[in-house]
Amino acid sequence: MSLVLLYPAPDSGWAGQRLDGVLKCALAGREVCVLRTAEELTGLEGKRLLLALALGDTGVNVEYIRMLSRLRREPGLLQGCTGGLIVDGAGELYTKSAAAEAALALNLAGCALVGRPLVEATGSLANFEVQAKNLNTGRMGAYRHAAAELTQRAETECFLKKERPEVLVLHASSHHTSNTMDLWARVREKLEGQCAVHEIGLRNGTLSDCSGCPYTMCLHFGEQGGCFYGGVMRDEVYPAVRAADALVLLCPNYNDALSANLTAFINRLTALFRQTRFYDKAVFAIVVSGYSGGDVVARQVIAAMNMNKSFYLPQNFALIETANNPGQALALPGIAQRLEGFAQNILDTLKAP
Repeated sequence: MSLVLLYPAPDSGWAGQRLDGVLKCALAGREVCVLRTAEELTGLEGKRLLLALALGDTGVNVEYIRMLSRLRREPGLLQGCTGGLIVDGAGELYTKSAAAEAALALNLAGCALVGRPLVEATGSLANFEVQAKNLNTGRMGAYRHAAAELTQRAETECFLKKERPEVLVLHASSHHTSNTMDLWARVREKLEGQCAVHEIGLRNGTLSDCSGCPYTMCLHFGEQGGCFYGGVMRDEVYPAVRAADALVLLCPNYNDALSANLTAFINRLTALFRQTRFYDKAVFAIVVSGYSGGDVVARQVIAAMNMNKSFYLPQNFALIETANNPGQALALPGIAQRLEGFAQNILDTLKAP
């Protein structure tokens, strides 16, 4: 299976020198098609992709901006693709924000992302300090190792489907006034009978946020399948996450951010994550903003659940809508077709023929 490398030319030769060397090692012995400009992004449907992005001091790569523009203009450009990202920065800022922006654009253009799809290299490579110690190597060695491992997974990893997939839905909304819940109710109707659907509400003080236990304490409780702080996370959410083939997060936009309870869920998921990875579980989201900013919340879900917690990100993972007054979402122009498409995408991702 050949790999397509999307490698927008950096603004200066220096900015890409380190990344050139890392890619040379990661791609050794592979059949690779290298695309450097936005105009070359054609005929990529169903391909395996690796986006390698070299950023200068300002966090900008002009040719990448042209690629980004094309991805946003052509929603089906990468239909059926699967991929990962390597982002290499000259400084300590902008690498992760650029990665989240790129991930959403790739995804909305039809590209799925493997779990933990990002290899991020800051200017100092300080973010590889822990991996370097674990591998008994230097920061650069850890960087090369991570890039090679991601390249292998981006090229070969496949998401397995089930005859009757388990879908876990998490929310912190009122059924009576929430546009997000209205949209989910219509999606659920289309999944019933084909998936086993389990909903858990995280409202009214039922979920305490992570209090930042020492690593060894968190690891200890995670190995036992629990958390020091117990509660609904240990008793209900952890078992449901283990059983699920996919999570659907219902995400109303609160001040351009995920709600406090969903954020607490993600933070508390760390204890379970220390015990296991979630490469074989998909994450979807329904994002509703009162005025604007749905893309900001969608990027937060990608960064937290896909890049950090290792959930598989299916193509077009999020239904992103704007609705303010109660009931407005279901009256949006074309919403019936978008709901149908979102539900079908869940089924196509999870359910075996």
